[in-house]
Amino acid sequence: MKEILVIGAGKIGGAIALMLAETGDYKVVIADRSEEQLAKIERHSAITTAAIDIADRDALIEGLSGKFAVLSAAPFNLTGSIAEAALKAGVHYLDLTEDVATTKLVEQLAQGANTAFIPQCGLAPGFISIVANDLAKRFDSLDSVRMRVGALPQYPSNALNYNLTWSTDGLINEYIEPCEAIVEGKLITVPAMEEREEFSLDGVTYEAFNTSGGLGTLAKTLEGRVRTMNYRTIRYPGHQAIIKALLNDLNLKNRRDVLKDLFENALPATMQDVVVVFVTVCGWKDGRYMQETYANKVYARVVSGRKMSAIQITTAAGIATVLDLLANGKLPAKGFVRQEEIALADFLSNRFGRVYDPEALRLKEAV
Repeated sequence: MKEILVIGAGKIGGAIALMLAETGDYKVVIADRSEEQLAKIERHSAITTAAIDIADRDALIEGLSGKFAVLSAAPFNLTGSIAEAALKAGVHYLDLTEDVATTKLVEQLAQGANTAFIPQCGLAPGFISIVANDLAKRFDSLDSVRMRVGALPQYPSNALNYNLTWSTDGLINEYIEPCEAIVEGKLITVPAMEEREEFSLDGVTYEAFNTSGGLGTLAKTLEGRVRTMNYRTIRYPGHQAIIKALLNDLNLKNRRDVLKDLFENALPATMQDVVVVFVTVCGWKDGRYMQETYANKVYARVVSGRKMSAIQITTAAGIATVLDLLANGKLPAKGFVRQEEIALADFLSNRFGRVYDPEALRLKEAV
């Protein structure tokens, strides 16, 4: 039984711990500086809690002692410190960050490390990069890669057509920070909240626009091999216009604390959500210009004996799958590991990754 330290006792951290503990193959310690948050963690014989302040480097390293891996479900601005402690303690490191600067730091720390450093193990970045790379490999040469993901309420009921479904800090970060894209073959930076588009899926109309971090390391991997590549967040129509007014006209992009307070006190959270994944790749096969598309929707449901939101399921299953593949020798055991190094078939056949496979879900429900 491998012992894992999960840092962050929020909804995602709790879901990760429960998924791992239910297998009987992992013993999980959940760490957080908040005793109140730790008290909310669901009781399980394979889950224990520990009050650790990430700012206390010595306490963090001590907490990592003897662990197989540390999984960071902490806010993006804290993950760098966790990665540094993992290097010092000699344990594998996985995180969920969408923050570009943090990922670059993790890549630097991984140079020459004797353990694996695997950032961006969630939904986007994370699963979206695995899907996009799998589609890209089916072409002789590439033209465009378009990646779209959204975590949305099933029943929107306000002007923003949105409910809080995950980290408010992470949401604000992706709405404000610069975005990477490949334009005419060159990796460049483009502004967040721009280049709005509309598309329909299963009879529902969505909008999508630039947000930060979603491309992960795939942009660097495919640079020079694709003409156009971008990532955009999916929302219901009307969302982008209001957010841009808040960020720019009211200047809340420079007052993140006010924006966070506004979101958390005016937008209700919901467990009734849906995650939409939509990836389109165009290129040449056998001399013909072709398109391949992956489209999927994941809904809130019961997983590991507990009702979980779609964003909990997809994010927690993402990092749990990567950990499982690492533990079973299907990923490099040292150095920097990119999401695109993970085979989609390996991911979807994994016991955690199956939550992404609609066919596997239908078969399970039919039994």
